[in-house]
This record gives sequence, structure tokens and C-alpha cells, in this order.
Amino acid sequence: MIINKTKNKVIENIAYGVFLLAGMITIGFVLLISIYLIIPGIPAIKEIGLLKFLFGTKWSSTSSPPSFGILPFILTSIYGTAGAIIIGVPIGFFTAMYLSKYAKGTTKAVLEAAIDLLAGIPSVIYGLVGMLVLVPLVKSTFNLADGAGLFSAMIVLAVMILPSIIKVSLAALDAVPQDYEAASLALGASAAETYFKVSARAAAGGITAAVVLGVGRAIGEAMAIIMVSGNAANMPGLFSSVRFLTTAVAGEMAYSSGLQRQALFSIALVLFLFIMLINAALNHFIKGERQK
Repeated sequence: MIINKTKNKVIENIAYGVFLLAGMITIGFVLLISIYLIIPGIPAIKEIGLLKFLFGTKWSSTSSPPSFGILPFILTSIYGTAGAIIIGVPIGFFTAMYLSKYAKGTTKAVLEAAIDLLAGIPSVIYGLVGMLVLVPLVKSTFNLADGAGLFSAMIVLAVMILPSIIKVSLAALDAVPQDYEAASLALGASAAETYFKVSARAAAGGITAAVVLGVGRAIGEAMAIIMVSGNAANMPGLFSSVRFLTTAVAGEMAYSSGLQRQALFSIALVLFLFIMLINAALNHFIKGERQK
């Protein structure tokens, strides 16, 4: 008996050490990324000026003299991510609800396989399909000179975040205890009322986590967006050619040098801090919902 207790204690200590090491490695990677962005990024912000950099409306990094205002990129990223969430979250939530509570047998299996396939498609394929199918469709539908713009980027991002939202929301809904639904039905509530007012409310934390993943995927995407957004440094308009924070870095990093290259690192630093703030805010909201 004593030997078994000692053995279990040793196993617990080893497991604790492994988990602690994994956590420390994760923190270390975050710190390394932060340092890698801060070292070249801060000097550029100092030289350009923080307010001029963040709130300047003109980006012309190769002109003489150059301009390094990234407000159009910031607003475009905010609008594009918000639009993708507005489009993608309702579709993802209702799909997850259907799969969890209504779909049965072959229908459920086929839909889940399709969602898994959607999750595995590379970003460049989304961009290619968007460029060849969506952009011409938007151009002809709205009678535009060019269909590449913010609206097309929102649609592509909304499709790309669907798998994450559906799978996480589905797992959260499936984890709701059956007793909750049985009690609601016993009190006279309909099936739809039970699913949307009881099950969805109980799974609110998981659904919010799905939104967090969707936001992270949307705001960090570059390759697909650069193919459908037009990639022009304009102030955002629904059907105008725009450039996101991610595409600004991806589009110029290959040929950049000097202050231009440092400014691109500064953009990456702003994007990194932006994502951290969004995740912190949403995680705070999730904890509040769980406590309630």
C-alpha cells in the first residue's frame, strides 16, 4: 500500500513537471515573439512618431519622402473582422445547433465530414476560389469596376472561420447535461425553446470560446485576403480596394529595407498587441459568463 502511494506520488510529480515545462515553453515562445517584434519595431515608431504612425491616413513607404500612417490598415482589419464575425457567427451557431439537436444518421455524418474538410483546406485555396469566383460575382452583382475589396474579404473570412465556430460550438452544446433539457421539456417548454433558451445558455462559455477562435483566425489571415481585397492602402469602404494589417506586412516584407522594414515590424507589433487585447477582453467575458 505504501509502495503504491509512493509510486503514485512520483507519477504525479513527473506529470506536474511535464505540464509545468510545457507551460513555461509556451510562455517562452510568446516572450521571444514579443522581443523579436519589439526590438526592430520600437525604433521605427520613435522615428516616425507614435501618433503619426497610428493615426496617419497615408501609407507610401517607397515615396520620397515616405509616409507611414497605418490608420487605414487598422480600420480595415477591425471592419473586416467585425463583418466576418457578423456573417459567420450566426451561420456557425445555427449549424452547430442543427448538428447537435436535429441532425441524425447519414445527414449528420455527411455534414460533419464536410466541416472537417472545410477546416483542412489551405488558406491559399480559399483565396484562389474567392479571386476566381467571388470577386467576379461581386463585380457583376453590384456593377462595380472591380469586385476585389472589403466586402469580398469579409465573405472569404466568414467562410474560413466557420469550421472553428461550428466545431467548438457543437462540442459545447453536446456537453450540456441532458437533465437540463429534460427538466425544461417537463415544465412544458417546446423543443426549440429548450434548445435555444436552455442548452444554448448553458453552452454560452463554449460558444464564446468559438467566437474567440474565429476572431483570431479572421484577424490573423493574410494569404487568402491579399487575393480578394485589392491590396490598396485606402481608407476602408465596403466595396473599395483595401489593405489589412496582415497583408500590409506580407505584401512588402520581401523587398523592404531600412525604415520601411522596421515600420513593417511595427505593424506586426501593433497586430500582435491588438490580438492580445481582443483575446484578453473575450476571455474576461467568458470567465464572467461562467461565474454567472
